[in-house]
Amino acid sequence: MNVLAIDTSNQVMSVAMRKDNKFVVDYTTNMKRNHSVGLMPAIDYVMKESSTKPNELDKIVVAIGPGSYTGVRIGLSTAKTMAWTLNIPIVTISSLELLAYNGLGKARYICPFFDARRGLVYTGLYEYNNKQLDVKFQEENIALTEWLDRLKNLEGEILFISPDYSLHQTTIEQVLGDQAIAPILETDTIPKASILAEIGENRPSQSVHEVTPNYLRMVEAEANWLKEQKQKSGT
Repeated sequence: MNVLAIDTSNQVMSVAMRKDNKFVVDYTTNMKRNHSVGLMPAIDYVMKESSTKPNELDKIVVAIGPGSYTGVRIGLSTAKTMAWTLNIPIVTISSLELLAYNGLGKARYICPFFDARRGLVYTGLYEYNNKQLDVKFQEENIALTEWLDRLKNLEGEILFISPDYSLHQTTIEQVLGDQAIAPILETDTIPKASILAEIGENRPSQSVHEVTPNYLRMVEAEANWLKEQKQKSGT
């Protein structure tokens, strides 16, 4: 099976090819760039390096957020267009779940998160059981302090994985102390399309028309508009 994986949901842009149950080619960058400019050249590179023609693809796996609204849309729209054009299955994976897999087997609890500004984070909690990750707490857009107060009631160490870990390290350590484990390697904080392809390879596919982004919260402009409408109506 030839699986193309795409993640542009955050600052990292990662594209990978998996062929015959083996990781083959990966293209990953971690810099502030316009993914709309870099994504198609990255896909072209991965396809050529893996000697794969478009009509030889069997499945596309894409990270659907949460993260950057623009980044999520770019990756998802590209994946949906390719899946529709080539008439192949599409599989979606949470960007937080993808990040959590970097901690597989390293702690009982794994907490991936992305900074959402103003003291908020996109996060969820996974528990490592029998070589797989089970959802312990569902994904949320939540104040970090409120989230940490919930986590401190757990028994056992919690591995935090995030490209934004340094922004919140002090708060995490103040609330959880030794219960919190920091990522050891910088590479552990970066989502990888090679892992995305692996975990999505045997996941059930979805209708391309039903695939939607996972923003976890409304776009700010939409939220402001709804607030204005409520004020006008007096509710």
